[in-house]
Amino acid sequence: MGSHCSRGDGCCEITIDEIYMIRELPVSGTTKELKPKKKPILPFSSKPSSNKVLKARKIQAWWRGTLVRRTLLTAALNAWIIQCWWRQTLARMLEKRRLTVLRRMARETRACATIQSWVRMLQVRQWYLRLRYAAHIIQVSWRWYNCHSRGYFEGTYEVTGDKLSLRLDIFLGSQEMKSYEFLQN
Repeated sequence: MGSHCSRGDGCCEITIDEIYMIRELPVSGTTKELKPKKKPILPFSSKPSSNKVLKARKIQAWWRGTLVRRTLLTAALNAWIIQCWWRQTLARMLEKRRLTVLRRMARETRACATIQSWVRMLQVRQWYLRLRYAAHIIQVSWRWYNCHSRGYFEGTYEVTGDKLSLRLDIFLGSQEMKSYEFLQN
């Protein structure tokens, strides 16, 4: 059995004359023994020298190390890919949560501003109504005082055809009432 292997600039040929079988020993406590497997028939019947065996073992160890490193590298890359994916997913979830909280906060702020504006409007309206009521009281009092001290007048008018008839009654405080009638043609 032979194979070619190249590493770096050089190339080497590996010839394996014997294959060593590795088997597990039975666990103590079990009665079942493993049967030895048959050795495969090798094309070369000569026994290899110890130098060739050492070189073959060295190459086999190098190849197994390469396979292990390749497997570990693949596992590390796969773990890294999964970690990157998870970080992206986590970032998306956090961004979505942040936007949800931001929207809710904006909605609450808008609602708070609306409530504040309504309360301020009601306060201003109550203030305006109080002032209007106070002005009304002052006007009524002033008109009553003015009427009693200066007097007042009442009047009626009537239009018939092309004639105007006007009657005025004037009351001047403590004096008597005077009536005037006007006719206009």
